[in-house]
Amino acid sequence: MTPKTPKQLSSDITAGKFKPVYYFFGTEDYRIVEAEKFLAKQFLPGPQMMTNYRRLDGKRTKATDLIAELSVYPMLGERQVFVVTGFQSYKPTEVDRVLAMLQPPDPNRVVVFSSPSDKAPKKTSAFIKKLAEVAEIVEFRKLTAGEMAAIVRRKLESEGMTIGKEALQLFIELIAGNRGALEAEVDKLVNYRGAGGEVTSDDVRLLTSGFQVFTVFELADHIVAGDVPRVLTQVRKLIAEGTSLTGVLFHVGNHFVSLYLVKNGRPLPSNRRFLEWKYRRQAPQFNNRQLEQAIEWIAEADAALRRSPVKPELLLESLVLQLVRAA
Repeated sequence: MTPKTPKQLSSDITAGKFKPVYYFFGTEDYRIVEAEKFLAKQFLPGPQMMTNYRRLDGKRTKATDLIAELSVYPMLGERQVFVVTGFQSYKPTEVDRVLAMLQPPDPNRVVVFSSPSDKAPKKTSAFIKKLAEVAEIVEFRKLTAGEMAAIVRRKLESEGMTIGKEALQLFIELIAGNRGALEAEVDKLVNYRGAGGEVTSDDVRLLTSGFQVFTVFELADHIVAGDVPRVLTQVRKLIAEGTSLTGVLFHVGNHFVSLYLVKNGRPLPSNRRFLEWKYRRQAPQFNNRQLEQAIEWIAEADAALRRSPVKPELLLESLVLQLVRAA
């Protein structure tokens, strides 16, 4: 079973091709909610949107109550849209009863089941396979770097604005594929810089909520460069700002794993491929043993943070100095 993409779903809906039952899941909650609203607005005539659109929380709605809702048919000629979030919270027997209610399909009703990203089932799960028998499965993933760049440029161009190459790259790193964050952060840049202006890296650093994450990316770059004073200054700054130290290790660890993958000709995870140019530039200064040792040190430090009586700040400073020496 290969899920449909949001783009394919949008094309179908725009062409007036609706399925009676859908299941939305994936890593991007914002896009799921937007797709639910888009589908409802396209399927329901304007006046019916107010009365015949029902959104139910599966975690708070008993299966018997949901079945009662689905058993009520609209007046002749009217349409209905039901959105049931958290559908994975129902027991398998309850899921069977709900799905049985939808057979045979009613051309005047669309039912959308969905799961939040933190509860998304595996595509190979029995739950997905069961739903695929009656529903159109659509997977919502985080945006790629290319998709984010295109959306940012398009939104800024609509305001007569531009963005520099470095500023765009920085923005993409911060947003990390989150469509909802992208929308909100671009609006902040537009309001700050104003129509007709050019967004700079300084604007992004000043306004974008994820800048703290970017400072962690910078930390990894400074470690690789062997810049001890800057590394220690940045570590102390992150600690003073209350940054999660396990989060710091997570990002630094990802950086060294990416260096190892690039050095050995292996593919990067999709959410880090747009930084491949950076890793290719940095990887030659290490051999495989150095990179393996660095990854081991980071894993050991992460474990020590969770159980050692030593001050976390000392553990982190000791680790980054080890990594700098390896570089």
